[in-house]
Formats: sequence, C-alpha cells, structure tokens
Amino acid sequence: MLWEQTGVRRLFLLLGIGLALSLPALSQPAEGPPSEPLAELGTRDAIILGLVEGVTEFLPISSTGHLIIANHALDLESGQPLQDAAGRPIWYKKPSAEHPEGVPLTIKLAADTYAVVIQAGAIAAVVLIFWGRLVGILHGLLGRNNAGLRLLRNIIIACVPAVALGLTTGDLIDKYLFSIEAVVVALLSGAVLMVAAERWRRQLPVANPSRLDPADLTVRQSLGIGLMQCLALWPGMSRSMVTMVGGYFAGLSPARSAEFSFLVGLPILTGAALLKSYKAGPAMIQVFGTPSLILGSLVAACSAALAVKFLVGYLSRHGLGVFALYRVALAIVLAGWFLMD
Repeated sequence: MLWEQTGVRRLFLLLGIGLALSLPALSQPAEGPPSEPLAELGTRDAIILGLVEGVTEFLPISSTGHLIIANHALDLESGQPLQDAAGRPIWYKKPSAEHPEGVPLTIKLAADTYAVVIQAGAIAAVVLIFWGRLVGILHGLLGRNNAGLRLLRNIIIACVPAVALGLTTGDLIDKYLFSIEAVVVALLSGAVLMVAAERWRRQLPVANPSRLDPADLTVRQSLGIGLMQCLALWPGMSRSMVTMVGGYFAGLSPARSAEFSFLVGLPILTGAALLKSYKAGPAMIQVFGTPSLILGSLVAACSAALAVKFLVGYLSRHGLGVFALYRVALAIVLAGWFLMD
C-alpha cells in the first residue's frame, strides 16, 4: 500500500513537472486578443483522447490508426480554417519563405497537436515505472554505474537514426504517407513483420533462452534497433512495435524488448511533445482550452501506466502474435469505415 501511495504521488509529481516544462511554450500568447476557447473539448472527449493516447502509445498496435478513428468519432476532423475573436486567422504555420501562404489552424490540426502534447502524461507514467533504470543512468553519468552508462549509450544510438531521418524528411512523410491508405498498408505490413519476428524467435533453441539485458547490447545491435525504428516514421507502423521487433533480432527477450522500447521512446516522445508545444501549443490552447489539456494528460498518464504493466507481463507469457491479429482487424475497420464509403 505504501508503494502504491508513493507511486501515485510520484506519478502526479512527474506529470506536473512535464506540464511545467511545456508551459513556457504553451503559455506564449497567440496573436490577437484573448478569447474563450473556440471549440473546447468536453470531459468525455478529453477522456477518450487521453485513453487512446495512453493505451496505444506503448502497445504495438499503432496510436495513429486509433487516433484517426477517435477523431472521426468525436467529429474533430474539420479542415475549416479557424479565426480568432478579431476575425484574423489562427496560424498553425505562419507565412514564411517555406510556406508563403501559411498554414491556418483547423480543428483537425488542433486535435493532432493535442494528441502529441498530452504525451506528457504517458511519458510521466514510463518515468515512474522505470524509475530505477533512470536512476541507474544518472549514476552512470556520475561514474558510479557502468551498466547505467551503457544503457544510456544504447538509448542514444537507437534514437539517432529515426530522429535524423524524421528531421530531414518530416514534411515529405506528412505529404505522401499520412493518409488512410498508407496507414492501412502500414498496419498490415507491421502485422506480417510481427508474425515473422515471433516465428523466428520461437525457432530459437529452447534450452538457451536469451538473458540479454538492454544495457548489454552492443553498439551494432543498438544501431540495428535504431534503423528498425526508422520504419515508425511511416504512420500506422508503430514505434513501439518496430523497436520490439528490432529487440527480438538483437537477442532480447519479449519483455526486455518492450522495456527497451519504452526507454527509447522517452527522449523521442519528449522531444516531439516539446516541439509541438512550441510550434502550435498556444494556438491549440486557444482552440480547446487548458482544462482539457490537463484532463487528457492525467488520463493518458494513468492509462499508459496500466498499458505498460500489462504489456510486459503479457509478452513474457505469450509474445507478439495476438497484437498482429489485432492490427489486421484494425486495418479492416479503417478500410471499411473510410475507404469503402
């Protein structure tokens, strides 16, 4: 009971710190006079989006596919440009040399930004669960934990390829791969990859199960996982899924692969949340309001904690197979809902 009380307090503390780090960007005033939220999310909508983000961010089932369904069901797909109280456009991307006409904010873009910013809750949950690992990394930086220092090295190496590719090709990915058709193909392709990886793992000698720890990965193995993670830039593929599959091929057990996936996701998700907060956070707040952001982040934190705990336990016993079947079912739902009209 004491651990549970301490854990809950720590979760709220970490979530508060995460939101505080985002406040400088989120609190920058949008252009024009202050006004009431233009389309404030209701309690139900904020809870649904928080649940979708928290549960699907770390399960190998594609948060993108689920957010598409959630936004459609909640009627958050409007592409109509939004204006402030003075009738001026609210910019998602202000006019510039790269975007001469600018990109006006819409309900859809605000909802997409909201989903990324409330990742602060999911990040806080992972920090809480893997607090011991993170303390070990800190001790490694202080020269008191060699395993922690190796783990930090492996996390950085695994992050570099996807971050570099994302920064250089992000606009092209948004332009050519962010569509329902591309997400459906990614869901199906990912399912095939998961089945192949699971079959490969089960053919390994039973007498010699892998006991490799993420801290024991070599530079080459960590880089291989990082290159696999580049596939996650394809919307619908799932960052956690490709990282877990990469962990399989590097010799990690299913549970250790999931753990490494969570740890690698921390800097990537944190960077994405802070970047979105800086670029479009104030405009998103102007549309949806601050209470909705706080509620969605809290729900994302709680649901992510439960999802991570469930996944590690489930993978230890059953592997990735059922998630591959789920991805196929999700692809069928998306195709039937959006492509067969």
